Amino acid sequence: MQFTYDEFCGGNILEIKDEVYNYLIKARRHKIDDEIYFRNLKDENIYLYKIVLIDKKKAVLNLIFSEKKVLINQKKLHLGWCVIDPKTIEKYIPSLNELGVDKITFIYSDFSQKNFKINIEKLEKILINSSSQCGRSDIIKLDICKNLDEFLKNNKDIHFLDFSNKLIDEKKDEIKTLVIGCEGGFSKNEREKFNIDYVVGFESNLILRSETAIIAATSKIIL
Repeated sequence: MQFTYDEFCGGNILEIKDEVYNYLIKARRHKIDDEIYFRNLKDENIYLYKIVLIDKKKAVLNLIFSEKKVLINQKKLHLGWCVIDPKTIEKYIPSLNELGVDKITFIYSDFSQKNFKINIEKLEKILINSSSQCGRSDIIKLDICKNLDEFLKNNKDIHFLDFSNKLIDEKKDEIKTLVIGCEGGFSKNEREKFNIDYVVGFESNLILRSETAIIAATSKIIL
């Protein structure tokens, strides 16, 4: 772990309990005088605390120092991810966070199963754990759109990942917002709304799963 998340860190005294206490004291077996880095992911600071008291259900730490330390990707990428199985999203979203994606909007496209429900709170917890491991000083911003029309209305200069002779490698410096389809891709009705000049593809004849496509596309654009 690069740091421990605690929404209340930042003051001169920090009291930890419940999940954070169990992780640091019981699982990691930290002791008096151990120094631990914290972030609250609300500001850009990292905080170093020293444990001064350990009780049966809580521990108290004193602030040693804090500093502004921003660790984010300089390139901002907004992904429109047409909704797939939430379990698959939960499995792959940490990788997108590590790659430095700025925002993901989940879109209920024509081929998305409408019974799939996106649990933003659960995803944010997964992202917090991801940032704690990779050192990122924030997490991906999350949003939901009820359909592609709503996403098109709220965003501009949108690229679409689909079958195309325009390779994503050639357009990667231009792409700020990219939409990735769900299983089955996009419907005929949705494709009619695309600006053909903003459709990009891979140099491959293979059909990729949505989660494979989004990781591959993000890597090409950001890295």
